[in-house]
Amino acid sequence: MASPLHTVSSMTSMQNRSADATPSGQQAGSPAVPADRRPAIAIELSRAAVTFGQGAGALPALSETTLRIADGEFVALVGPSGCGKSTILRLASGLVQPTAGAVIVGGREVAAKALRVGMAFQNPTMLPWMTIEQNVMLPLKIVEPFRSQFRSQRKSAFRDKAHALLEQVGLKGFAGRYPWQLSGGMLQRANLCRALIHEPRVLLLDEPFGALDQFTREELWSILQDLWLAHRPTVLLVTHDLREAGFLASRICVMSARPGRVIDDSAVPFARPRSIAMTFEPDFVALNQRLRDLIVEARTMPMTEAGA
Repeated sequence: MASPLHTVSSMTSMQNRSADATPSGQQAGSPAVPADRRPAIAIELSRAAVTFGQGAGALPALSETTLRIADGEFVALVGPSGCGKSTILRLASGLVQPTAGAVIVGGREVAAKALRVGMAFQNPTMLPWMTIEQNVMLPLKIVEPFRSQFRSQRKSAFRDKAHALLEQVGLKGFAGRYPWQLSGGMLQRANLCRALIHEPRVLLLDEPFGALDQFTREELWSILQDLWLAHRPTVLLVTHDLREAGFLASRICVMSARPGRVIDDSAVPFARPRSIAMTFEPDFVALNQRLRDLIVEARTMPMTEAGA
C-alpha cells in the first residue's frame, strides 16, 4: 500500500490552475463528479492579478492567479516572504480589488455585496475598554441579521453563544476579564471566538499564531482544528510555518516569489483529527521537506520566470 507521503509526492503539481479546473483539487483524468454532488465553490480567483501603484512606480504583487476553494475546505498558502499570500487573503475579504481578473466569494463578486466573513490576524487587536465577552460579541453588534437582534439578545442568547465559544477554547470563566489581564495566547483564543461568533461562511487567517511561542502555537492548532471540525467554515490560512500548514490544512498551495502565483497545489493526506505527535512522524516530516524544497526553489527563481 502506498504511504501517505507517496500519495502527496505523486500528485500533479498545478501551476496556476486553469479556469476550467475542477473544484477541491480534483485532478484531470479522474472520474467526473456529477455537478449536483460537487461542493459549492466558496472562494474563486479567476485570473486575478494585483499591481500597486502606476507607471514607473508600479509594483506587481500578484501575477494572474486562478484558485478555487470549495465550501468547507481548509486551504493554507505558503511561500517566500512578499510573494502575495496576504494579497490573496485581502482579495478574498474585499480589502483589495484585483487589477485584472475577478474574485468570486460565495457565488458573487467580492465587491458586489457583503458576505459574512470572519478574520483573524497575528495581533488580536482587542478593544482594551471592553471585556472579553464584549469583544467577542462585537461582530454580532455590526453584522446582520444579528445586528437587528443585538439589543434584545445581548444579555441572553448572544451572551450564551459567546460563553459557549469561550468554553470551547479553554477560556471558561474569563468572559468578564479585560484584554490586558490575559496572555497573548489567551487573547488569540478569544480572537478566534470573535472571528467565529457570527457564523461566517469564510474564515480568513493571516499568520494568527506567528507571534506566539511554539508550545502555545501547537495548543492553538489543536483548538483551531476542533473549531473547524465543529463549525466547518471555509478557511484560508496564510502561514510561514510548514508544520502548521500540514497540521491544519486539507490542501496546501505553494506560491512563487513576487509577483506571486500558485506553483503547487496538493492535498494533505493525513486523517483527522490530527495530533501534534503525528507532525514528528517520517511521512509528515517528508511532506514538510517537500514544501520547503519548493519554497527554496521559488525564492531563487528569477523574477521574470516567477511572474511568467
